[in-house]
Amino acid sequence: MTASKHSPHSLRHHFLVASPYLADPRFHGGVIYICEHSDDGALGLMINHPLDIHLGEILEQLDLPGGELDLPVFSGGPVQPERGFVLHPPGTSWQNTAKVTEDVLLTTSRDILAGIGRSEGPEEYLVALGYSGWSEGQLEEELGSNAWLTCPATTEILFRTPWEERYKAVLKLIGIDLNQLSESVGHA
Repeated sequence: MTASKHSPHSLRHHFLVASPYLADPRFHGGVIYICEHSDDGALGLMINHPLDIHLGEILEQLDLPGGELDLPVFSGGPVQPERGFVLHPPGTSWQNTAKVTEDVLLTTSRDILAGIGRSEGPEEYLVALGYSGWSEGQLEEELGSNAWLTCPATTEILFRTPWEERYKAVLKLIGIDLNQLSESVGHA
């Protein structure tokens, strides 16, 4: 994340949920946390689609301690799926960290994983592989075509809500109750 010009309409520290109008099925049912949004584009991480690999397996592959950690790793998105991202609150300093907000940092360096493996990492964190990215103007265009629903993010949902409940929790923040939606939306 580079220091680029931020729009007053930035969706940094917002959740995105795919609407039925979004054509890409990879994002249906997904919650994306926007880490960066500027005139140059946007970067977000999907926070509720776990991969078939646990954090301990990744730490073992990297020859780091913590192989016993049976914690989910999320598919952050389809771009650079081999690249790791860790969302966490402030605390210890890591080599490659960017500030999303006062309460949320994004680290991409190996040292945070080593810290987590040694039980010296942040108390709360979310690990993702890959990211969701938008080029200049692309997210704004998709928002204009009603492809995404948005709301300000909360650290409660990001770090303390079980991943299975994040989609429903974000919809509730937006004002949508899944229980009141019909399976035949749009078919009177």
